[in-house]
Amino acid sequence: MSAGIERLLLQLEVDQLNAAYAAALDERRFDDWPEFFVEDGLYKLQARENFDRGLPLALMALESRGMMKDRVYGITQTIYHGPYYTRHVMGPARVLSQEEGVIRAEASYAVFRTRPGDASEAYNVGRYIDELEKTTAGLRFRSRLCVYDSEMVLNSLIYPI
Repeated sequence: MSAGIERLLLQLEVDQLNAAYAAALDERRFDDWPEFFVEDGLYKLQARENFDRGLPLALMALESRGMMKDRVYGITQTIYHGPYYTRHVMGPARVLSQEEGVIRAEASYAVFRTRPGDASEAYNVGRYIDELEKTTAGLRFRSRLCVYDSEMVLNSLIYPI
């Protein structure tokens, strides 16, 4: 198989993973969310200002699938909030490199929030900076850094981005 076709297939695989990730969150299948990551995967949500300055402060940093499962428990069992729906819109991923089994990719995203009976609003906009690896279960995130452009996060952030 030619290198060009291999790059296209990898691009398709990354885009399909992103589409499945967005669908799980938008369909509120939160129990599925940790399964997109390897066991010791990292999920981090950080303001662009802190990211650009190399500052470590993040709005959320989960350092394993176990921590993500704890977050899912909180979302589904303990946190009370007014109901809303999300809709993720993602650009195609840019596969930046593939070295020693680690795939690096970035994709722009916009997450819209709709409260029942209300208008939709832009909730969180930014880019995903990902490290992925191929596993027996398919492509999984080693890390997903969500760098959001918004200076303000509407109310509180409950659901994963």
